[in-house]
Order: sequence, then C-alpha cells, then structure tokens
Amino acid sequence: MAKVLSLEDAVAELVRDGDIVALEGFTHLIPVAAGQEIIRQGRRGLTLVRMTPDIVYDQLIGAGCASKLIFSWGGNPGVGSLHRFRDAVQHSWPVPLEIEEHSHAGMANRYVAGASGLPFAVLRGYTGTDLPKQTDTIKPITCPFTGEQLTAVPALNPDVTVIHAQRADRAGNVQLWGIAGVQKEAVLAAKRSLVTVEEIVDELEPKAGAVVLPAWAVTAVAEVPFGARPSYAAGYYERDNDAYQAWDAISRDRAEFGKWLEGISA
Repeated sequence: MAKVLSLEDAVAELVRDGDIVALEGFTHLIPVAAGQEIIRQGRRGLTLVRMTPDIVYDQLIGAGCASKLIFSWGGNPGVGSLHRFRDAVQHSWPVPLEIEEHSHAGMANRYVAGASGLPFAVLRGYTGTDLPKQTDTIKPITCPFTGEQLTAVPALNPDVTVIHAQRADRAGNVQLWGIAGVQKEAVLAAKRSLVTVEEIVDELEPKAGAVVLPAWAVTAVAEVPFGARPSYAAGYYERDNDAYQAWDAISRDRAEFGKWLEGISA
C-alpha cells in the first residue's frame, strides 16, 4: 500500500541530491507544486527527465537544482522560450547544464523499456536528423531477422518519478483521466514514485477512459489541491494562460527570477 504523506514529507523522503528525477504530465496534470517543493528543499545535482520540459523545469533549472536535462522538446507552451533553461545552457547560470536530446517517440520508448525491465528499446526513428550525431544514447541497430536498420535507445529508470492526478483512495490507488501522456510508464519505470492528487477519496468511482495506477506501483501519495496549476486538471480547473504569459517576463531577467524564487521560498 502506498504511503499517504504531506507534500513536504514526501519530497523530503523520496527526492535526494544527485537523483534522476522525472516530473511527467502532458499539457495537463503537470506536477508544478511538487517541482516547487523540490526547489524549496534545495535539492542539487539532479538529472531532470521529461518529454516536454516547460515552466516547472525552467524554475528547477533556474533555482540551480539541475545538472543535466534529458528531454525531447523544451519551451513555454504557446508563449516561447524557457529563458532560465537558455541561460543555463548558454552561460552556465546558475550552474552548467548538460543536455541529452531525444524525440518524443524515443523518450516514450525509453520509458516503456524501463517499465518492461528491458535494457533498451528499438524503434523506427531519428532517420534524417542530426540527433544521433549529438546524442550518445541513440545508436543504430540491425534487426537480426530482416536486416533492417533501426534505432536503439537505452531504458529510462528514474530514481523517482513524480506525477499529478485527479484522485487517489486511502490505500494509494491512483486515478487519472484526460490526456495521459507517459505518466503510467514513467511511474512503472521508476525506483520510487510520488503522486500528488487533487483529492483523496474513500472510493474511486469508475470513470470512462481513466488510467488507474494500483497502490503497489506507487510509493507515496500527497493530497495537493491545485497541484498542477498553472497547467490544468481535467474535471477540476482550466489552464491559467495568463500565468504562462507572465512567466516569460519573470524568467527573462535574472533579478526578476530571483524575486520570484524568494517569493516561493518564503
């Protein structure tokens, strides 16, 4: 059975300096509150993993939590660049940031391999791109049955995966719906997992199209209402577009970002 903890206690117990940490969620259910708690607790040297790093990873990078980013696309969705990410790559501020870039398909297959207990995944992908020349974890492989040239990528097994979902019951079974992304695979691939939820209920009501993560697959659950804001949580609240616009101005300037950082740390 998964533990039910406060967000502060869950991050303190599960996220450690130097960990490989995945915060997953695609367009909605992004675990923003958990990312900001990692900042407050001052974690350092993290390898951050995410298919689509957006403003929560910009915040973590700007706060100096990360030493490496493994990703397949990065930006402030609908707005533009991640300026703290750019500053770290271009100017090593506040600390140098190593990057490892993949395609969406490559990242998804890496999680699936990790969840399946396999050492690597094979896919038709990366053809015609320069990514194999830039990324050491993309390798050609020949099919032993057909001779077809394919691409291999290593499994992803985060030390801890953090996701946000709509509900959990008191035993730690988790229910999420809407655009699911790779949350399930990222949790199953991880050594430890934290799921923040909008609410903890006595019983999970059936929901069409819902994904249920059983308690045995989850290390800890924390009730964090609005834990995905400014992204949205289907059935609970909408995306805060103004917050994404505002982040562009905050993140462009180191001093303004510093003021924001002081605000969430107070």
